[in-house]
Amino acid sequence: MDVRDDGPENTDEPDHTDETGPGGYAAARLRLLTEKTRSGPPRRAALARLTDEWLAGLWQAADPPPGTALVAVGGYGRGELSPRSDLDLLLLHDGGADARTIAALADRLWYPVWDLGLALDHSVRTTAEARRTAGEDLKVQLGLLDARPVAGDTALAAALRTAVLADWRNQATRRLPELHALCRERHERSGELPYLLEPDLKEAHGGLRDAQALRAVAASWLADAPREGLDDARRRLLDARDALHLATGRATDRLALQEQAAVAAELGLLDADTLLREVYEAGRTIAYASDVTWREVGRVVRARTARPRFRGLLGGRAGGRTGGTKPAQERTPLAEGVVEMDGEAVLALSARPERDPVLPLRAAAAAAQAGLPLSPHAVRRLAAAGPVLPTPWPAEAREALVTLLGAGEPTVPVWEALEAEGLITRLLPDWERVRCRPQRNPVHTWTVDRHLVETAVRAASLTRRVHRPDLLLVAALLHDIGKGWPGDHSVAGETIARDVATRIGFDRADTAVLATVVRHHLLLVETATRRDLDDPATVRTVADAVGTHGALELLHALTEADALATGPAAWSTWRARLVDELVGRVAGVLAGEEPPDPEAAAPSAEQERLAIEALRTGEPVLTLRTEAEPADGDGDGDGDGAGEPEPVGVELLVALPERPGVLPAVAGVLALHRLTVRAADLRAVALPGELGDGPVLLLDWRVAAEYGSLPEAHRLRADLVRALDGSLDVSARLTERDAAQPRRRGVTAPPPRVTVAPAASRHACVLEVRAQDAPGLLHRIGRALEGAEVRVRSAHVSTLGANAVDTLYVTRPDGSPPDPEEAAALAKTLEEALR
Repeated sequence: MDVRDDGPENTDEPDHTDETGPGGYAAARLRLLTEKTRSGPPRRAALARLTDEWLAGLWQAADPPPGTALVAVGGYGRGELSPRSDLDLLLLHDGGADARTIAALADRLWYPVWDLGLALDHSVRTTAEARRTAGEDLKVQLGLLDARPVAGDTALAAALRTAVLADWRNQATRRLPELHALCRERHERSGELPYLLEPDLKEAHGGLRDAQALRAVAASWLADAPREGLDDARRRLLDARDALHLATGRATDRLALQEQAAVAAELGLLDADTLLREVYEAGRTIAYASDVTWREVGRVVRARTARPRFRGLLGGRAGGRTGGTKPAQERTPLAEGVVEMDGEAVLALSARPERDPVLPLRAAAAAAQAGLPLSPHAVRRLAAAGPVLPTPWPAEAREALVTLLGAGEPTVPVWEALEAEGLITRLLPDWERVRCRPQRNPVHTWTVDRHLVETAVRAASLTRRVHRPDLLLVAALLHDIGKGWPGDHSVAGETIARDVATRIGFDRADTAVLATVVRHHLLLVETATRRDLDDPATVRTVADAVGTHGALELLHALTEADALATGPAAWSTWRARLVDELVGRVAGVLAGEEPPDPEAAAPSAEQERLAIEALRTGEPVLTLRTEAEPADGDGDGDGDGAGEPEPVGVELLVALPERPGVLPAVAGVLALHRLTVRAADLRAVALPGELGDGPVLLLDWRVAAEYGSLPEAHRLRADLVRALDGSLDVSARLTERDAAQPRRRGVTAPPPRVTVAPAASRHACVLEVRAQDAPGLLHRIGRALEGAEVRVRSAHVSTLGANAVDTLYVTRPDGSPPDPEEAAALAKTLEEALR
């Protein structure tokens, strides 16, 4: 018997004459998958129907005994087949035929599927066995919820599905918590789909598995998911998975970077970013529906579990009812028009959202401050009411926004609830451009909009460090708002920040501060890690840009919050220490102090001792010293916590008589010993006449081991001596090691770029090198600069993910800075050498 899917008939279905055989089915399948006119749900349904027909033909040819049926389960049972989907099949029998007959029937069905190279998930069971297995294995039970007869005894298949559904509903209070636990474990493994640069469309939070779980919850009759946009979100993820299967030719659910452009083209989308935004939008819809549904399931399960105990305590009275009426649920006031009820923030009975435009922000702030989720029904009602806040906002609305942002971690789910109903873009129209916008830099953990919220969460813990916590929190929310516009996002963000600050009611002075902080939110960390802090021009440039102590204080806290919200690679104790040092020097200049002249600074006692030894021996001498910072157990960076000192790197001091080739030699030796360079300071010092008769080079390096322990100082010195006298070919050794590394497929790195930073120093030309990070990069830079006959006085190395940004202060051999033409030519020469 040929039993087809119950969906609407397709009058455009192509003729499948004589396609029940393997060859005919394979050809028809190929034609279907290569048709450009049909994709999405129609193609998935057509592929399922085509497969039904082929399997029905195999079934008839196999001469099955009575009391048997071929049943599709899982995705195939739902009539949805992606190009590389497994065929999930159950051979169901009533136990009337002997085992040998059933085994032979199974062979006649499974082997043709395998012969075509199709993935098959198969089982052979009686109805009782299927129910028993479902009771033991939750995944089997979920698959059987979508059971659909393909061929054979349809009554037998229908009876199984009815029995499985009844079992599922009867056991819902036990099985749904198990399913929720499985979902949480899966989310831990696969992450959150709406924020991953390479999301798993099936397994991640907000993926197709969660959509399937929501169907299972609905089938239990215990709770139901918010249905607004859910079907469309699921369809978009299925369409993306179809395109991924066709683009790769593999059964994969991970949307890898190298496949995204091809998948976007397959779907007819503009580019890979457009694809990711669609996927993220769909993932957020499913994730939000999932979170709301599981909250409701927990409430119902707790109520049903507690009810029998409660009745027993009351001597059998039904829940303590009096006169047959249900007791009113307790409502605890949270704010004007907002109460807590049953673990959620809901609108009070007296609330009038259509007359109270501040109520959405007031309700959100109250929920976040109380650490409660905002009821989806309340959010939906607030969104439907539709009153628009006046411009500028009243003070109550601005204060409610600041309170919401200052709540810390509870801010995130409340913000997501407002996002789900479009309230955020109604309050802040500029938000739309950053919503679900991917960030291609792998250092970033989140999309742009989620990163802004996460930065506000981090900033909430730093508000005790600033005089204006409200400005800090709003700056955190707006600092990357310009990423939705072309050009430098800091420049665009400054304009948007002014508009938003004016709209939400800040006065002119506060608006100017917010605009300054947004414009320069990268200034401190980029300057601290890429510029010479001993150069007075560095400190004065930052002081001129910041302008006031208040703005500097806000920038300092925002810099830390921004980095912590970016990801683990963006912040470290070393970076924090450099930023702290820069802020201290800038604060001094703002207070009227003159920055010290580095040229006038005398060498330290340790440097002088090494210089004397280098002059005496005529060879390099060096010391390695581990640097540590007092532990700060309370996390506020003020050193008042308890704990052990935290290592922040290693200081390597090298002294040797001045000679060419020092920078590439030292950098190459450090690379050979797998030491990462964070900063390098090179200076020539002349010792008093009685101590020596020539200049000595002092090199002060900050390094860290890539992995393992640090090398011994005497081994570094021995290799440095060999590198300087030519007996150790550092370049050849680094090339050999690089060639021995296995080549991995990945995105092609953009070419290196070298620019001159204008007016960055009065004493030197400042070159900024941006390139793919690789062992020996500083060695190659040093060799190129030696060939250009310039002197490097300091180098500052910053690495974010796979990208290195190296800043070098260079002079002519006589110590004077190159003129602009020389600097431009030098940048071009270095760029060509690095290519």
